[in-house]
Amino acid sequence: MVDVKTDVTEALNELRAELRTLSERLARLEAARPPAPPVALAKAPTPALIPQVVPEPIPEEILLVISAAVAAFLGERVPIRQVRLISSPGWALQGRVVIQGSHNLTR
Repeated sequence: MVDVKTDVTEALNELRAELRTLSERLARLEAARPPAPPVALAKAPTPALIPQVVPEPIPEEILLVISAAVAAFLGERVPIRQVRLISSPGWALQGRVVIQGSHNLTR
């Protein structure tokens, strides 16, 4: 029967030796590296230079179309409390996947 305690002790000693070796190597690398130049912090833009995004009001026709789509999906009319445009990279990614998938790359 294998002595598990001896195997674990040997593995632990090997890990400690490897850790010592890596620590010494890291200390040598850090000592050989020249000091980093000081980093100048960029000034924050003044509020006057930041473009203000003013959301455009959603036309009533669009709200009616959204309301009709929600009613068709749920099967009953529901009040719409808020409509927000959410920018998501997922839509763009999915569009690219569809377009690239439509290309015939084999000959």
